[in-house]
Amino acid sequence: MFTGLIEEMGLVTKFDRSSDSARIGIKGEKVFADLAVGGSIAVNGVCLTAIEIKDKEFWADISSQTLQVTSLGELQVGNRVNLERPVSFGSAMGGHFVQGHVDGIALLSARSPGDGWENVSFEIPKSLMEFIVDKGSITLDGVSLTVARLDDSTSTISVALIPETLKMTTLGALAVGAKINIEVDVLGKYVARAVAIRLEGRDGK
Repeated sequence: MFTGLIEEMGLVTKFDRSSDSARIGIKGEKVFADLAVGGSIAVNGVCLTAIEIKDKEFWADISSQTLQVTSLGELQVGNRVNLERPVSFGSAMGGHFVQGHVDGIALLSARSPGDGWENVSFEIPKSLMEFIVDKGSITLDGVSLTVARLDDSTSTISVALIPETLKMTTLGALAVGAKINIEVDVLGKYVARAVAIRLEGRDGK
């Protein structure tokens, strides 16, 4: 479980892709404080398992399924990625519950600079819009954000990126047209499923 509060941006040092999988190498600083082989780490919002660690660099395998449903397949050596370790018991919950299980890929459609901040819009898969609410939480490339505006007719949402987010995450440098990972709030998915079951008369009553 993660919170969507990015600890640092790592550097992709290796990306070897085969016909149906890939192996990625990432270098960082902070996340290695207690990262062990077999431990989980969120890379642009995707929960990966460290299979090797050496000199503040770790390697992870990416399955064909993950390559299909996330934007990790777009990465290249030299790219920056958002990194977060799992939340530890008793630590502060500053963001929201993030599983690291990506629901789909969003497209950055517009950036509008403000006074030190930016309003950024994304095109969202239509199938995910029912789980997104105004002023609700959403995870974009691993970053916990609040939905500032949504438009069901165009399947778009907007978020306001404060200076700290622009500086400390990859969202600050992404260009229009970039693909990013999106994870909707898991609480919304639970509610939607419960409602669907009741409407279908499968609640046993």
